[in-house]
Amino acid sequence: MIIPGGESTTISRILFKSGVYDAILQRLRQDTLYIMGTCAGCVLLAKEIVGNKDDVKLLHAMDMQVERNAFGRQKESFEKSIRIKGFSEPYNAIFIRAPTIKKVWGKCEILSEIDKKIIAARQDKFLALSFHPELTTDLRIHEYFLEMIV
Repeated sequence: MIIPGGESTTISRILFKSGVYDAILQRLRQDTLYIMGTCAGCVLLAKEIVGNKDDVKLLHAMDMQVERNAFGRQKESFEKSIRIKGFSEPYNAIFIRAPTIKKVWGKCEILSEIDKKIIAARQDKFLALSFHPELTTDLRIHEYFLEMIV
């Protein structure tokens, strides 16, 4: 499953109202679901969110705390060449109102950081990214996720 970027509050509400949220939780309990979350999807995978006033219903899948819009508003969106653990060449990442992963614990592993801000993490069957790999022609992130499944 891929939970895309967008607006985390809206995605959360749609998942909950449609019943998909409960279906995801059931699959998580059964340990039968792989999830890649990009941007807003990264937020939803977290166990904690900075300043959450219960407007976002988290999936509590990953041992991490996130902060929404940590790089600023829409006009502060940017592209940056980043290093990702396990990738031999840099990856050009696109950040749009991107969250950051403020901290990780337990089994959650940091895969990438910029300016001491965590922007990619993995835990078991879950991959969380602050950026939008779907906006590039570089398929390595998607290939990485598929390799997790196989």
